Amino acid sequence: MIAPARILVPTDFGPTSGLALRYGRELARNFGASLHVLHAISDLVSLNTLPPTYVTDIAGLQREREVAAGKRLDAELASGPGATGIKTTTVVVMSATPAGAIVSYADEQRIDLIVMGTHGRGAVAQLLLGSVAERVVRTAHCPVLTVRQPERDWRGLPAATASRQRKPVGARAAKSGARRRTVA
Repeated sequence: MIAPARILVPTDFGPTSGLALRYGRELARNFGASLHVLHAISDLVSLNTLPPTYVTDIAGLQREREVAAGKRLDAELASGPGATGIKTTTVVVMSATPAGAIVSYADEQRIDLIVMGTHGRGAVAQLLLGSVAERVVRTAHCPVLTVRQPERDWRGLPAATASRQRKPVGARAAKSGARRRTVA
């Protein structure tokens, strides 16, 4: 059996990241793995496009953002379900590309599994907006588990509300007026 020893959960503090953190915690607990939680923030120094005559403390602003992100990570980890009993490392990294930062960290720390949230956009939105999760899946050297809302009931994790759950295929077809056809 494959048993990951190091699990990485990247977060943007959104709802799907919170769900990924729950999955990551549960997997870490079940496998006795360590949990790494990473937040990538944009590097303001390299992205600075202000004219040279405009003086501002970009480096100071960057430090403030790093400290705020670190505090938010700590608060999220302390408040969530299953917050105790797992060896957890929190990391805030600066990067122009979040996907690149996630994959680099995974390589450096020899991560065995990445668990991350995805928004599940359609093909057109995906083409126009891109996806950090999709880039990580394509470039990571370890398995990547993506989770999205609404979640399904899976091994003890809470299911989505009844209004969000999918109806059986037959119920959808009956509601839409479609007829089921069997080809022999």
